[in-house]
Amino acid sequence: MLPFDELRANGLFMLWSARAMLPFDEIRANGLFMLWSARAMLPFDELRANGLFMLWSARAMLLEVENLHVRYGNVEALHGVSLQVRQGEIVAILGANGAGKTTTLHAISGLLRPARGEIRFESRPIHQVPAHRLVAMGIAQAPEGRRIFATLTVRENLHLGAFAQRDPLRSARTLQWIHELFPVLAQRREQLAGTLSGGEQQMLAIGRALMAQPRILLLDEPSLGLAPLLVKTIFQTLWEINEAGVTIVLVEQNARAALKLAHRAYVMEVGRIVLEDRAAALLANPDVCNAYLGGQPAGE
Repeated sequence: MLPFDELRANGLFMLWSARAMLPFDEIRANGLFMLWSARAMLPFDELRANGLFMLWSARAMLLEVENLHVRYGNVEALHGVSLQVRQGEIVAILGANGAGKTTTLHAISGLLRPARGEIRFESRPIHQVPAHRLVAMGIAQAPEGRRIFATLTVRENLHLGAFAQRDPLRSARTLQWIHELFPVLAQRREQLAGTLSGGEQQMLAIGRALMAQPRILLLDEPSLGLAPLLVKTIFQTLWEINEAGVTIVLVEQNARAALKLAHRAYVMEVGRIVLEDRAAALLANPDVCNAYLGGQPAGE
């Protein structure tokens, strides 16, 4: 996915669907609706002849971060971070330790107050809104290190995630869905959360965030400390969560797994965004491969 100015500069065109993202042939078969170029309206065949390769759906912009600066005392941790997340996307944020990934999530979720810049959720500024109100608005975070309540049961941890919800029937349906996503949480509902394995605690942390019925789910290092088989299971479940309509922002040091899951990604270094592209393009980017994928492109 490229910025509009870059599309225009490259003479590329945008195809808008009033439904959802569809394969190119299906778009043609369904006769979808508006063909736009950065210069003039063109017939479908001319678009195809010009090598159209980007398909845009009419998804709404859900989250916008613009020129974000965050300080810890006198030390500035973020230096003008800007990013965008559309409804239904999975957007990954990659970078080394200390790059500012977690700080970015904490600012979005209201745990840190920006020194400068703006954060908008559904076009509404939220950078001055308290964290608990953001949860009620539809933003939930599963933090790094899980942060479960070890002396409470699995059931009690999950119910705490629904503190902002006022519809018991809807909360019950959400709980049932979480049990379907993570059957082990149903099996161990009365077990103390502190006695779960690391993978089970991560499932609980994600489930607790989902109990808030978020529009957008912020995930901070969900694969941290997990065995490869559990990482695969967690990431498959994240795909299912996204397919159910939940937008995801994923901070993850396992760059290969994150890029295989995400639609788009941002790369951070020392508090700045240094690269943004489609996830598939970043998987093939030599600089990204050398820095984050051990020098091996995807599939090797």
